[in-house]
Amino acid sequence: MTKKSILSCLAILSFSFHIIAQQSAVYTSNLVEYQKALSLYNNQQYQAAQTLFKDVKETTNEHTLESDCAYYIANCAVRLNQQNADQLVEDFVEEYPTSTKKNTAYVDVADYYFANGKYAYARKWYDKVDESGLSRKEKEKFYFNNGYTAFTTKQYKDAKKYLSRVESSQEYGSQAKYYIGYMAYEGDDYEQANTYFEQVGNQERYKEKLSYYQADLNFKLGNFEKAIQLAKEQLKKSDANEVSELSKIIGESYFNLEQYAEAIPYLKAYKGKKGPRDRTGKWSNTDYYQLGYAYYKQKDYEKAISEFNRIIGGTNSIAQNAYYHLGESYVHLGKKQEALNAFRNASQMDFDLKIQEDAWLNYAKISYEIGNPYQPAPQVLAGYLEKYPNTAYKEEVETLLIDSYITSKNYKEALELLKGKRSFENKVAYQKVAFYRGLELYNEGQFIEAERLFDESLSQQQDAVYTSRTTFWKAETDYNLGDFDEALIGFKQFKLQAESITVPEFKNVDYNLAYTYFKLKNYGKAIDHFKQYIAARNGDKVRLNDTYLRLGDTYFVSSEYQNAVLAYRDAIQLNEIDTDYPAFQKAISVGYAGQSSKKIQELEQFISKYPDSKLRDDALYELGNSYVKANDTQKAMGAYNQLASEYRMSSFVPKALLRQGLVYYNGGKNEQALTKFKKVAGDYAGSPEAEQAVSTARLIYIDLGRVDDYAAWVKTLDYVEVTDKDLDDATYEAAEKQYLDNNTDKAISQFNGYLNQFPNGLHAQNAHFYVAQLYYKKGLVENAAPHYQYIVEAPQSEYTEEALTRFSQFHLEKKNWNQAMPLLQRLEQEANFLQNVTFAQSNMMKAHYQLENYSQAVTYAEKVLGSSTIDNKIKTDAHIIIARSAMKTDNETKAESAYAQVEKVATGETAAEALYFNAYFKNKDGSYEASNNTVQKLAKDFSGYKYYSAKGLVLMAKNFYALNDAFQATYILESVIQNFAEFEDVVSEAKAELSKIKTEEAKTNSSVQPQD
Repeated sequence: MTKKSILSCLAILSFSFHIIAQQSAVYTSNLVEYQKALSLYNNQQYQAAQTLFKDVKETTNEHTLESDCAYYIANCAVRLNQQNADQLVEDFVEEYPTSTKKNTAYVDVADYYFANGKYAYARKWYDKVDESGLSRKEKEKFYFNNGYTAFTTKQYKDAKKYLSRVESSQEYGSQAKYYIGYMAYEGDDYEQANTYFEQVGNQERYKEKLSYYQADLNFKLGNFEKAIQLAKEQLKKSDANEVSELSKIIGESYFNLEQYAEAIPYLKAYKGKKGPRDRTGKWSNTDYYQLGYAYYKQKDYEKAISEFNRIIGGTNSIAQNAYYHLGESYVHLGKKQEALNAFRNASQMDFDLKIQEDAWLNYAKISYEIGNPYQPAPQVLAGYLEKYPNTAYKEEVETLLIDSYITSKNYKEALELLKGKRSFENKVAYQKVAFYRGLELYNEGQFIEAERLFDESLSQQQDAVYTSRTTFWKAETDYNLGDFDEALIGFKQFKLQAESITVPEFKNVDYNLAYTYFKLKNYGKAIDHFKQYIAARNGDKVRLNDTYLRLGDTYFVSSEYQNAVLAYRDAIQLNEIDTDYPAFQKAISVGYAGQSSKKIQELEQFISKYPDSKLRDDALYELGNSYVKANDTQKAMGAYNQLASEYRMSSFVPKALLRQGLVYYNGGKNEQALTKFKKVAGDYAGSPEAEQAVSTARLIYIDLGRVDDYAAWVKTLDYVEVTDKDLDDATYEAAEKQYLDNNTDKAISQFNGYLNQFPNGLHAQNAHFYVAQLYYKKGLVENAAPHYQYIVEAPQSEYTEEALTRFSQFHLEKKNWNQAMPLLQRLEQEANFLQNVTFAQSNMMKAHYQLENYSQAVTYAEKVLGSSTIDNKIKTDAHIIIARSAMKTDNETKAESAYAQVEKVATGETAAEALYFNAYFKNKDGSYEASNNTVQKLAKDFSGYKYYSAKGLVLMAKNFYALNDAFQATYILESVIQNFAEFEDVVSEAKAELSKIKTEEAKTNSSVQPQD
């Protein structure tokens, strides 16, 4: 080798050594920095340590050192809660898969999260650990920690798997057994839980915790005495929450041992369970049941009810049992309406079939006793017998069923239930129910349907009393339908039947017979029966007064005027009804008896004494006629003038004017006579008076030789066609003959023919009136209406009053209130008959109410009530209009008073409405029990009127809630919602009330869900 070569080799060696020396220095420096970082890490200065580890990682070329730095950088990130911490750990594992710290990284991160109580995070990292790389000691820690994290995250299967592996560990065994025992406890494996708890029970750290669990375990295992002992021992050293739970264990243990007196104080001490959002604890339905039943067994029914009725919406065996015993508690306290609801609820559940049967029996019996607002009592009783045909109570329930058809008063549905039942007892019931249903329909004015029911009743003649009563009311129905011959047969048959039995209708039979004979124009028989009724003196003064009037009328039409005078005098002296009619008729009768001066005297007294009488215009006309007859024409003219002045719309005005004309004519005062006749002919065109006025004026013009004047005047009268007069008369008379012969269809045809041929004929008013009456009789009201309208719009005549009545009725039935109103106003002012005035006023009040003119409706209702002769139906209508109007205008004080009056006289649906409002106002006054009693009466007596039954139930629910009976309130409201869907307003109110109650009750009862 040359020297140069040697030198070159030395140079290369020198350079290599220099590089190695440099690398060694860097490595040494990195190790120093690494050790500093490790020291900072161990001193928990993670931020500074992480920075140094990053510097070392960036400068080192040593793979192991680099991987160790990456490990610690990620570990620091975990401890510093840096967002990318988990990713750094994952990156470390991915970049350095051969690192010895890979498994340690997972364990360290998991242990860190575990130590800081972040068990869900810890669980995630423990799942990544490779157990095989752990030492025995590390494995024990790993198993326990992993098991505990699974336990805290309620992954009990994994928890048990890992904790079971360290059961025998000296370090972790006791804890593992405790948690395994707890999981068994939570999983209702009480035997295993007890086994594990007993193994750690002697250790001080678990003693306090286990006392409660062991007491509860013994309770759940049925070791009630042991549970009581353990729980009582723990009571003294427990906080308030645990005292509550321990008290519950003791109370329930005593309850299960049937030591109810001992159970009560502990059951009461329980504070309930707290939910995550609850400030105070809540009881469940079971909690309320146990305390309620304990009170029940102690016969403390008031307190039992106060607990049972907090059980809302229960649908399990406990709830069924509670509702049954709630029903029994109510029965012990005499609260049958409340008991009905409780037994009904229990009978609708089938968890315990014996309780269901007993509850249904009690429900059926109470339904019979007090009525049932949900379904007819007969339906409940029949339903019980159908479900339990072999019941030991069969005979008793069948007896109640038969009687319930009558007592329920829901005759319409009772008839449906009785159809097809053919036993003797059911035939008796059917006879009675058909009678009462017929009577209901009669009172509602549905005479044809009523008669059908009376015939049904008479087809089952099992009970003589009801056979007799039905015969009477069938005759009454025939009378109202205008079939007087059939009515007479019925009343006579009834009188024979009722002589040997006692029925309420018998006292009036002569009165009814008299009226029927009167209608048949058999006045002698009518007089006999009116006199027999008077002789009986049955105490009904109003009917007696009417009898005197009708007796007077019968004598009057029989021309027995002296007897008529005596009868009218008796009516006046009795003074039970307005006396203007008998006073007027007495004066007329005196005149017909030949006492003309006395007639004049009495008519003068009448006009003075009765200034507001509807007969005063009649009296003035009669007085004028009487003066004429007495040749006192001056006074006659005065009376006629007074009539025309004070009663311009009276049908007597054209008659009076005609009379005045005749007086002038007879006195030779032709011009004055013509003036009167022309007024009649001009103002009352087409009336009989106008026809006579034209006829008499013709004679005067002829006498005066002024025929041309007559012809010129007559041309101004479009209803007088002189050349066609004979044809006019003949055509009309032909139609009238068919009318008088009762040939209805021919009469209608010929009257219409006359009106087509002579639309302004002399007899046009008569023809329009008669054809209208014929159409009305046939039920062709639409056809009759235009003819009544013609008469209404024509000048006043004897037909005007009847036409106003019929035409207004036509509009009322079509609910054309605005069209009916002016007709009724005229009728009120112009009517001569008091019943037509009452008709006008009563329908004006109804029309105003329908048009929401409530103040006017009340004004007319008060007018109606001012009449002394109205019947109960009209009186009821008036009071109900006042009551409803008051409610519409928020005047509840007036409404309450009016409904009280309605209740005294009403029947049917109106009575149900009045009774409902009676309960409503009692509720408003805070008289909740009294309100419920009224609703109960409504349910018993008027169950057929379901709308008010439903409204009454909602009211009852409000009452019960105000009385702190949440069960009754919610049960009733739920029943309304289920059973009365057809009444949307009632269901809507029930839902709103139920939501309000459940929201309130959910605050203290965990079994109740609040509603939206």
